[in-house]
Amino acid sequence: MTTPDIAARRGLVACAALVVGALALTACGGNANANDKTDGAKGGQQDTAARTSAAKIVISAKDGSTGASINTTGVQVSDGKLTDVKMTVAGSGQAVDGTLSADGGTWKPKEQLERGTKYEISATAKDSKGLTAAANAIFTTVNSANSYIGTYTPDDGTTVGVGMPVSFNFDKVITDKKAVQSHITVTSSSGQQVVGHWFGAQRLDFRPQDYWKAGSKVTMKIDLDGVEGANGVYGVQKKTVSFTVGRSQVSTVDANTQTMTVMRDGKLLKSVPVSTGSPEHTTYNGQMVISEKFTQTRMNSQTVGLGGEYDIPDVPHAMRLTTSGTFIHGNYWYNRSNPPFGQQGTSHGCVGMADVQGAQGDTTAKWFYDNSLIGDVVIVKNSPDKTVQADNGLNGWNLSWSEWTAGSAV
Repeated sequence: MTTPDIAARRGLVACAALVVGALALTACGGNANANDKTDGAKGGQQDTAARTSAAKIVISAKDGSTGASINTTGVQVSDGKLTDVKMTVAGSGQAVDGTLSADGGTWKPKEQLERGTKYEISATAKDSKGLTAAANAIFTTVNSANSYIGTYTPDDGTTVGVGMPVSFNFDKVITDKKAVQSHITVTSSSGQQVVGHWFGAQRLDFRPQDYWKAGSKVTMKIDLDGVEGANGVYGVQKKTVSFTVGRSQVSTVDANTQTMTVMRDGKLLKSVPVSTGSPEHTTYNGQMVISEKFTQTRMNSQTVGLGGEYDIPDVPHAMRLTTSGTFIHGNYWYNRSNPPFGQQGTSHGCVGMADVQGAQGDTTAKWFYDNSLIGDVVIVKNSPDKTVQADNGLNGWNLSWSEWTAGSAV
């Protein structure tokens, strides 16, 4: 903000205040001739107008606000060009890097701001006559207690299998599901209709009626910034994410024959001998989607409520099928004199394939691992177990289309 020097000589001072957004710009002018009060007043007004910048600066976060956006906070100017913008973390003085547009009309931070953090912005601009305007604001971004974020999958730029849903897990309970869902749009280049389905109050998945078309591009537009998801709790995300659907691969495990048939783009790629769950620990039936891949991982029976039956630190070529712990993976600890693959179910509910310790070598499990994508579908049939729950992993395909659409809030 600019202020005038205090005049030491006799004179008449006229001041005019120009309010620009949240900023009050003050310009002052004087006239040494006090004999003609009328002329002096006119001269003061004309001088003030001549010395007041036409540039109007607006800082999107209001001075003193405590719920500023972490995405859209920035500076813009009309009737002028920004000449300098400084943004810092209040208290520490840490600078926040920003980008000035080529035409000098806008400035915005390069990175998303932190939640619950106080910032300071000071900006100056000049109009076409070179007159300067200034603005500043101190504000605090929305804090974590009063905001929510949705962790989503798949990631931007990834290539996934045809069964991969778009899945959001929110860090707060959502009570206005309609408001939240209506601000997330998922579309496919294939033209398939995509509908959302709520699992409880914190998870929202999107999928089409049938698997994604191979080679299609899926785009999700997240416009949750400022959207009230619960009483006094607002979203902070605003971005566009896209991913590519790869080739179609659907593998079917038959528990009767202990065989997995791998189909690629509708054609038989390979038939693989497997070992499903034992009679005591059967494997779920149903359509399951590969959600994670690990070259090696530890599997401990205590983590799935089975006591101390096993603890294997280096299970090779493991791919997760359910949140509760169902994997399709390599097995190196099998009985060499009586291999179970293609013969009988011996696992604790997983689907096993022949492998070697260390995840090296040309094995059946390594072949399937190398030829699988996150989002590929593995179907299990003819197991004595029940069908997997739709929310146990990314397995919403086990709901009919009518059941799926009934779970939409819009």
